[in-house]
Amino acid sequence: MTLEVDFYFSFRSPYSYLAIPQVEALANEYDLRFNMRIVRPIAVRIPGFFKRVNPLWPPYVMRDIRRIAERLTIPYGWPRPDPIVMDIASGEVAAEQPYIYLISRLGVAADEEGQGLPFVSAAASVIWSGTVEGWHEGDHLERAAAEAGLDLARLEEPIASAPARYDAVIEANEAAQIEAGHWGVPLFVFDSEPFFGQDRLEDLRWRLEQHGLTRRA
Repeated sequence: MTLEVDFYFSFRSPYSYLAIPQVEALANEYDLRFNMRIVRPIAVRIPGFFKRVNPLWPPYVMRDIRRIAERLTIPYGWPRPDPIVMDIASGEVAAEQPYIYLISRLGVAADEEGQGLPFVSAAASVIWSGTVEGWHEGDHLERAAAEAGLDLARLEEPIASAPARYDAVIEANEAAQIEAGHWGVPLFVFDSEPFFGQDRLEDLRWRLEQHGLTRRA
């Protein structure tokens, strides 16, 4: 029987991005499905969050991200543009957020087409690999969608006509995330048990093995 894990993911989270190759390796090796649950970044979910954090936290996170990416040999560079429009120095987050809603709605649409993880993987690589400037422009997202076996125009059409429906899915994901017992990403939930962080995937595998996780033929 295929085991299923809910993967709570934010397109602005570098740790979510760094988790993807490990998630894909698990999904390829085992009879296992990851259901993508797209959520908004904490910058917009918790107003004023970055004005209250310890000033030592952001520079440490930047160092930690680079260290993990180097160890795992994952291409990394801060997105251009940042998916969240904000003043890094002051922590002020803009009221208008065109980029994060664009990509998050596409993630929901892709998951509804059954290609959530492949699209998130391809799109996150465009955003976070450090090789693309203007990831929201040109054909970058079109090629990411094609890599996942999807047509970008086909994904965009229903979003354009009813964006609130996709936002409602995201809000429902956020509510389910809290109900599962955590607020951060990447978060993995199996059998109502949360596993927070890309460094908890081995713990997740251990738990899955207790529930009959099997290798693919």
